[in-house]
Amino acid sequence: MTLKVKDRLVLALDVDDKETALGLVEQLEEYVGVFKVGVQLFSGEGPEIIRCLRGKGKKVFYDAKYHDIPTTVAKAGKMAVRLGAYIYNVHTLGGYEMMRMTVEETEKEAAALEVEKPLVLGVTVLTHLDQGMLKEVGIEKSLKKEVVSLAKLAQRAGLEGVVSSPREIRLIREACGDDFLILTPGIRPCWAEGNEQRRSMTPGEALEAGADFIVIGRPILQADDPAGAAQRVLREMEEAVAKGK
Repeated sequence: MTLKVKDRLVLALDVDDKETALGLVEQLEEYVGVFKVGVQLFSGEGPEIIRCLRGKGKKVFYDAKYHDIPTTVAKAGKMAVRLGAYIYNVHTLGGYEMMRMTVEETEKEAAALEVEKPLVLGVTVLTHLDQGMLKEVGIEKSLKKEVVSLAKLAQRAGLEGVVSSPREIRLIREACGDDFLILTPGIRPCWAEGNEQRRSMTPGEALEAGADFIVIGRPILQADDPAGAAQRVLREMEEAVAKGK
């Protein structure tokens, strides 16, 4: 999948309301290719925020993190198609059958509506989790082995890729190949303050490791000059891509 550098930058619209979100989109659309709508904004504004962004011609990553029985998630996937999502995700821990059925129903719905099928990605292990936290929920496998195992399961089920910490990018690449998409949160520019994400990298490091998309929120949203911060991130990404050629 060949993408312009700007189209690989995903801005997390982790805000409470439509007005704030649209203000950020207007301010940053020159530097950002995809806008993420997650549980915070979706809980406040519902599906209308995605329709609104699509109406403005923006690509939307609907960070739904669906995790339920196969039939329920498959039906939710059809709704994501109708909303016009460019990307949406499910939890890989929902299992092979859930993922397989969801991909099938997504493909059927997109074909029936004659629209482009969303990219369906699987969430592996959330970036705030570490080895000790995995053990707390009963997972004894090492964190890295768990991520790779879930990525391979997602690929077998027909997903286009996964959402994973940048620390596991190279391992996923080795296990799943170059055509398997990797979208990574946990991105912190060296000039940004830290947060609760334990497995992070800078934008340049993530692209050099093999990420297809990177997600950034607070380093841009909370900057005194969000547009300037977005430009800095984009320049770092461009330098990393040029370096890799």
